Amino acid sequence: MTPPPPWPWHRKSHEPADASGTDGPPDTTDHAHPAGNPREPATQTEDGPATPAPTDPDNARTSSSVRVEVSGEGAVAAGRDISHSALGANSRVEHTEVTNRIEGSSVRGDVYQAGNLTVNLPPAPPEPDRRPVRVGTVPPLATAFQPREQLRERIDRARERNATVVLTQVLSGGGGVGKSQLAAHYAHRAHAEGVDLLVWVNAAETSQIVSAYAEAARAVGEGAVGGQDAESDAAAFLKWLAVTRRSWLVVLDDLTDLEGAGPWWPRPSAGTNGRVLATTRRRDALVTGGGRARVDIGTYAQDEALGYLEERLTEAAVGHLLDGGADELVEALGLLPLALAHAAAYMINEEVGCASYLGRFTDRASRLERLLPPDADTDSYGRQVTASLLLALDAAGRREPVGLATPAIRLAAHLDPAGHPEQLWTSSAVTDYLTTHRTPGTSDPAQVTAGQARAALRLLHHYGLLTHDTRDTDRAVRLHALTARAARETTPVTDTHATVRAAADALRAVWPEHEHTAPDLTTVLRANTDTLADLAGDLLWQPEVHSALFTAGTSLLRAGLFHTAVAYWQHLTADAERLLGDDHPGTLTARGNLASSYWHAGRTDEAIAIEERALADRRRILGDNHPDTLTARANLASSYAQSGRTDEAIVLEERVLTDRRRILGDNHPDTLLARGNLASSYARAGRTGEAIALGERVLADRERILGDNHPDTLVTRSNLASSYWHAGRTDEAIVLGKRVLADCERILGDDHPDTLLAWANIASSYAQTGRSDEAIVIEERVLTDRERILGANHPDTLTSRTNLAVSYWQVGRTDEAVDLLRSVVEDQARFLGPVHPDTVISRAGLATMLTRRGRALLPGDTAGAWRDAAEAVRAVGPHLSDDPAVYGPALAAAYGLAASVLDADGQPEAAADFRSRALQAVATEPPLRPDHDDADGSQS
Repeated sequence: MTPPPPWPWHRKSHEPADASGTDGPPDTTDHAHPAGNPREPATQTEDGPATPAPTDPDNARTSSSVRVEVSGEGAVAAGRDISHSALGANSRVEHTEVTNRIEGSSVRGDVYQAGNLTVNLPPAPPEPDRRPVRVGTVPPLATAFQPREQLRERIDRARERNATVVLTQVLSGGGGVGKSQLAAHYAHRAHAEGVDLLVWVNAAETSQIVSAYAEAARAVGEGAVGGQDAESDAAAFLKWLAVTRRSWLVVLDDLTDLEGAGPWWPRPSAGTNGRVLATTRRRDALVTGGGRARVDIGTYAQDEALGYLEERLTEAAVGHLLDGGADELVEALGLLPLALAHAAAYMINEEVGCASYLGRFTDRASRLERLLPPDADTDSYGRQVTASLLLALDAAGRREPVGLATPAIRLAAHLDPAGHPEQLWTSSAVTDYLTTHRTPGTSDPAQVTAGQARAALRLLHHYGLLTHDTRDTDRAVRLHALTARAARETTPVTDTHATVRAAADALRAVWPEHEHTAPDLTTVLRANTDTLADLAGDLLWQPEVHSALFTAGTSLLRAGLFHTAVAYWQHLTADAERLLGDDHPGTLTARGNLASSYWHAGRTDEAIAIEERALADRRRILGDNHPDTLTARANLASSYAQSGRTDEAIVLEERVLTDRRRILGDNHPDTLLARGNLASSYARAGRTGEAIALGERVLADRERILGDNHPDTLVTRSNLASSYWHAGRTDEAIVLGKRVLADCERILGDDHPDTLLAWANIASSYAQTGRSDEAIVIEERVLTDRERILGANHPDTLTSRTNLAVSYWQVGRTDEAVDLLRSVVEDQARFLGPVHPDTVISRAGLATMLTRRGRALLPGDTAGAWRDAAEAVRAVGPHLSDDPAVYGPALAAAYGLAASVLDADGQPEAAADFRSRALQAVATEPPLRPDHDDADGSQS
């Protein structure tokens, strides 16, 4: 560790001694030469500039027509002759032709000679001993104090940038971040380096500042006799600080009343010998200005927190408690110095290791007052953790808008500590909550406005209870996790239910209707919903399940986070079954969404199992003709279709269409949807003519009933274009696809996922008609847009990469195609799963590309062909059992290439063995572009 930089005191060797001869202030009587501008002895002539005084002392006493003797108190300045001389107080001039004698005055200072005038100064008395002055008690440094070098470098750099004036540095931060310890470090360092005056003030109240200043004034000789007027003495002390050449440090610790403290900030002094450090939780405008610079103090860095814990436990001879849970423990404690100090003391007292303590700390039934108790304050922080974190809350509650600070922080405490959007606080859910839960005793019963809600946020920010930073729009409001926990644990049980419901209502109110337009905001809202649901327990299910829980789950599906969606809906379904019962509509809905998650994740068999149960439950509970029963049947049909059970899917969809026509009528939107789904299944089954006929009817009906611009109409038009594509009617597909594209751009905007889908379908049609170069231009643009809008790992983005790889292949950019598709397979396996249909198709396509590239190398490059064959086998061989129908032909082709290489190399027996393996796999080679259209095509 590098030693700390020296304390930047600047001592002056020419300082005047204190009048008291001890620690008093300097002589402040007016002199001929201003304080702070001492001069060396000089000689002044009538007609010329000043010249250096003679260095020989005897020269100063050469013969002269005038002799001046000085004694007593006062100062002397001499002009060009005796008649123009000016003398200090009580001086007297005797003017004779030969000798002029001045008596009754003395000068402690320099000797001046000008013209024929000489001023002689008797030898000055020795400078009195100046002892250091200490006022107040500097707290001891905590055990295992961490130097926090990067933070101290910031503080020191700020000092260096302001070397010409005293810089008041305000260390600002929330409770428990170590502000006072940092200030104490600087105070101890100043004492060790011999600072002349050190004043430590417990500045929570202005009266304490005044009292400390008054005591300091008396210590330096500026206080009035008897010390009866503290404010006058304090003011005198401030004046003394402004003119003294002595070095000094004033620390104002825990400054709370910035308004009251306004007159008591030390002013800039004449030199660079003074410094003020203040600590506060406040962060409003009063912290800065007037030569003050704010330095934000945060929590420990990870390495500092671990360093503290290791050093603290080791010094206590219990280093064995530092086990594998240390990293997770310091994170759980929020890297907060105060919490770490209390936790370490608890661990030492109870002989509990990090992992064990972590288990107790994260137990929701445990409370901070037990896990971080007052008797664990071995480093004399002075407060229990909860009290320290919320110390400023009462003061904030008394400020305008009065009575809103407490309910506001309680609501924020139930949201994600990493941040939530400011716009939550403009919702009626929040303003209604604040109105109802304003601190008792508040005289204003009026409805809280959005402006007042925001003002409450700013108030909490000013008092360091949370952070409100509008530069981060989506996470503008952040709260330290321990502060949040303290706020929750001090919330009355009777208020908790209303608090969590208000938070959920606010989240739902600001959820974007079109999530693709605000993906970052949507991500933040999902994270906040997760935090709220975890903290609320069962409260969001009472008296009925809150819709925010379902909104967050379906948002995961729309974002393409299928595996995360599966886990989410598994948990929510289990909660619904426990709290609502198996047959409750909310439980049935949750179960259906779980099946949809399985379907999107490629876990079709599990989706089918749930959907078959859901259909049976709805038939039993609601009857065959209930709309929800028909929806369950349609969902099961979609899963059958995805799993290749197309005929079963068609049977179900035909029944759904019949039932909806009978129950809802031909023109009902759900009937049109059923007809569109059936058309898609016909297309999958190769019944292209029926698919086109049905699709054209659906399009005509939706144009008539819903209008040309309705989203469902656009979907139908896109599906019909896909059917034309399958039927080889490519020109019609392109014409219809371009219309879909134009409509999507006009109605939905350039960045809507459906607009990007329309572009991708146009590219597919171009590729089929041999316009591959044009297809590539479009596909590269779609890929860029999807990465920007949906993210690099969204299923649609991965599909774009697959399609682009195939297009590269078609124009002969073989190596680029293989490299791109190889990366797609890796990402799909990681994000979608190894058995997802998209992963299966891409993996088989990669093997096919490798095999074809290898064949092109024969007969000349057998080594390269063998490498391609080997990679193709590795790509699909281990996964053959997952989907033999798709992987079998690709594996057989790879074995066939290996056999050809061995034939070319003169190894017929080995070649025969690989041909035998190929026959065992399967004989039919899969198509290269199995879903180049459908990957982006059909919707229903």
